[in-house]
Amino acid sequence: MERRTSVDRGSSFDRSVVSPSGSYSVVHAERGTEALLLEGDRVVRELNRSDYQADAFDYPVALGVLPDGREVLVHCPEEYNVLEIEDAESGERLTGGERRPKDVFHSRLAVSPGGTHLLSAGWLWHPYGIVEVFDLVGSLADPAVLDGPGVLPSDPGVAAEVVSACWLDGDRLAVATGGEFRDEEETPALGPGQLGVWSLSAGRWIHRNRADLPLGTLIARGDTVVSLHGSPRLIDVRTGAVAAEWPTVEVSLREGSYGVTHVPTPVAALHPDGTRLAVAQPESIAIIALPERAEWQLPSRD
Repeated sequence: MERRTSVDRGSSFDRSVVSPSGSYSVVHAERGTEALLLEGDRVVRELNRSDYQADAFDYPVALGVLPDGREVLVHCPEEYNVLEIEDAESGERLTGGERRPKDVFHSRLAVSPGGTHLLSAGWLWHPYGIVEVFDLVGSLADPAVLDGPGVLPSDPGVAAEVVSACWLDGDRLAVATGGEFRDEEETPALGPGQLGVWSLSAGRWIHRNRADLPLGTLIARGDTVVSLHGSPRLIDVRTGAVAAEWPTVEVSLREGSYGVTHVPTPVAALHPDGTRLAVAQPESIAIIALPERAEWQLPSRD
């Protein structure tokens, strides 16, 4: 849905997230502490996060819909390492109770389609990028679930730094790792320089493929992801093959949720029907027509 607006929230807000229903949105500064929760053009309330290392990593915030239909806001309003869930409409906190947070910087939050799980692609103090998935529904009964290890096992887990992750659907999670690919003995873990797909129901990596180039930010599109690093590329998550690429559309070389401020996360949005991708350019917005599956042939991976 397209909607014109003339409201200016100020130059400090350079990012936004939108709820699945389109009713709510959050505008925020990627490396700031302030944000606004909006319903349409109406300001519902102001949001904040801890200023501890706020200039070093991306603002942790997500909007989603629980299985019972409630629209929720997930963020870290007081402490960098404490995830809280709130009713978007009323502001009621749904995660009251004793907490036992671990020392992790939550970032790049995303609620799964269906609202059962929460993704955090944050980092630990080395610095080192990690991925965690939490039982969102279970956390409503016991908020300390959000302080634990999550549902992803450590073995087989991820044997490399995570640079990005996204939900493909309510069961599958795509994870990209950094570092140089190593030709070595096969292990069940996701290694350096790979794109993997984890299935929650299967409890394992169902696909793990070499990434010949850095992947950067990922945007899910069915069995493919749009990789934003230098330029957009469409990648099949089952094989790791590049289905299409657009080298004339430039995006930043950003990887991970932390680090330098002069390399911002690319700004892009996928049309709800998956046919078009809008990518912000310095003086314009590039609109890319994404190919249907029948339009491309994918080479197999050994």
